[in-house]
Amino acid sequence: MPPTRCALVGLPGSGKSTVGRQLARRLQLPLVDLDQRLEEVLGTSIRQYFEECGEDAFRDREQALLAELAAEPGPMVLSTGGGAVLREANRSALRQGFGQVFYLRATPEDLWRRLRHDQTRPLLQVDNPLARLRELHRVRDPLYREAANYVIETGRPTVHTLVNMVAMQLEMAGAVPVRT
Repeated sequence: MPPTRCALVGLPGSGKSTVGRQLARRLQLPLVDLDQRLEEVLGTSIRQYFEECGEDAFRDREQALLAELAAEPGPMVLSTGGGAVLREANRSALRQGFGQVFYLRATPEDLWRRLRHDQTRPLLQVDNPLARLRELHRVRDPLYREAANYVIETGRPTVHTLVNMVAMQLEMAGAVPVRT
């Protein structure tokens, strides 16, 4: 069986980091959180980098790191940043470098409930974050769907349930051994 490689995509707050951490633990695989790794490479927070260098420069660095990770051999659970799918090169790297890509889908309203007190997300530091989330969803939903093999609705399920749903899809795809 080839090494298990999967990636999680979705809007900010959809659960990529949390589900990724739990999934990696359950499957005993290394977790790579793309945003965390980027902050290590950049030597600063994503928010600070956005402010100092702009979104285009950030997306260039994100694309380079994602291409590196996609080419890296071995098992991995990858949790991407919410905007990683904006570039075709990134969607292609996800499809080619990771066996299974999961879109953790949530409505803008669900995301707003989860994120309304979060001050760390640069794209949501606007006058009307709910309107911003609706716009992000409108633009990115088709891109997430294009990149993903599976769409997992994250509106109401617990993290444990979401991890089970992803693990079950991986088992059915033959990407991990079936648990008995």
